[in-house]
Amino acid sequence: MVTDVPRLVIAAPSSGSGKTTVATGLMAAFAARGLAVSPHKVGPDYIDPGYHALATGRTGRNLDAYLCGPELVGPLFAHGARGCDVAVVEGVMGMFDGAAGEGELASTAHVAKLLRAPVVLVVDASSQSRSVAALVHGFASWDPEVRVGGVILNKVASDRHEELLRESLDQAGVPVLGVLRRTAQVDMPSRHLGLVPVAERNAAAVEAVAAMAAQVERGCDLEALMGLARSAGALSCAAWSAAGALGAAPPVPRRPEGPRPQTPDGLKVAVAGGPAFTFSYAEHAELLAAAGAEVVPFDPLRDEQLPDGTRGLVIGGGFPEVYAAELSANEPLRKAVTALAESGAPVAAECAGLLYLCRELDGLPMCGVIDASARMSERLTLGYRDAVAVGDSALAPAGTRMRGHEFHRTAVEPGAGAAPAWGVRAPERRLEGFVQRGVHASYLHTHWASEPGVARRFVERCRTS
Repeated sequence: MVTDVPRLVIAAPSSGSGKTTVATGLMAAFAARGLAVSPHKVGPDYIDPGYHALATGRTGRNLDAYLCGPELVGPLFAHGARGCDVAVVEGVMGMFDGAAGEGELASTAHVAKLLRAPVVLVVDASSQSRSVAALVHGFASWDPEVRVGGVILNKVASDRHEELLRESLDQAGVPVLGVLRRTAQVDMPSRHLGLVPVAERNAAAVEAVAAMAAQVERGCDLEALMGLARSAGALSCAAWSAAGALGAAPPVPRRPEGPRPQTPDGLKVAVAGGPAFTFSYAEHAELLAAAGAEVVPFDPLRDEQLPDGTRGLVIGGGFPEVYAAELSANEPLRKAVTALAESGAPVAAECAGLLYLCRELDGLPMCGVIDASARMSERLTLGYRDAVAVGDSALAPAGTRMRGHEFHRTAVEPGAGAAPAWGVRAPERRLEGFVQRGVHASYLHTHWASEPGVARRFVERCRTS
């Protein structure tokens, strides 16, 4: 299969240059013109895809060559971009920054090459004029397989500043496709782990995306950007599908106006959501559905009971430390989660889910499924991890190897149970997480598309527990 969806990768020399503003604004500006826009994010980021989804009305999807392997980047892209008029891929960190010690692996440049997509470089020009040409020339020439098709200048101070920047870039031979003024930056509130997720901002998030779209519309040449996107090379790969990954028949589609389709045996898997649990990959729910489960979302901040008939529970990442008081106050739900876990039903918890299952979080009672205490920490734990399953669990048999990602500013004591979830190299070797009865709880975020058998095994355990 050949994918020829027009596409752009939005990159930058470093973090903080304005990638999110430009990428999200461009997505929204294209969508406002009636185009079907496919939004993507390089790397394991969970927050930016929420803004992308708000901008486009489509699910924001991650492209991570470390978690999923380079061979899945094209198929996952084609899966998300199927039927779209254009795709916009927001990069991560600086353009050539990837997994530590792994060369270009998982960098924006790596993903751009895998997608055969032209790159638009977003440059913070606030403290330079002629030097911008040397900077852009360096990025454009560093790797001849990466095609930098244009530059967007961010934080430009004045007409005269813009004139100097354009003159220097004329000499570098890289076209200027947009200029964003310093006085028009969009307010993007953040805290200890980055931007505040869309689910927590509601109307403010909508306003922020609209402001980004207006800024890009005013300052960028959308026709030239679309023309550059159309110059992307054809991508020869089959689109990923959950059913194909599992070798299963596709699930019954859900009509927007109707009830959820019932699986043959009514097997329901509850998935935590709402403001406290916003970190998840869309492919996880798709794999669970393809494996035969009815995926039912619920909000632990509001719902006092698990969905009726719940046979398994998935609690992903998020910010439970921000909502610890509210989560603790919802005692009926905490008891329901505990009862489900004690029944032996499968429970998969990652990072925030791990904290929620602990005995307490910052001194406030949580579910008590795991005999451990969690607290906020001064230390940020961040990075890719290689992991191997220490023993059998509801997710994987012993010896299963997966790659994951840690991103938290909390600590759990003890860090591993009598039956740990993973042996991790990070870079030191350590045991991490908890496996007990049907519970698998860990700090490690994993992408199930890399190991779809995880979803099948989880649903099978739901069926037999």
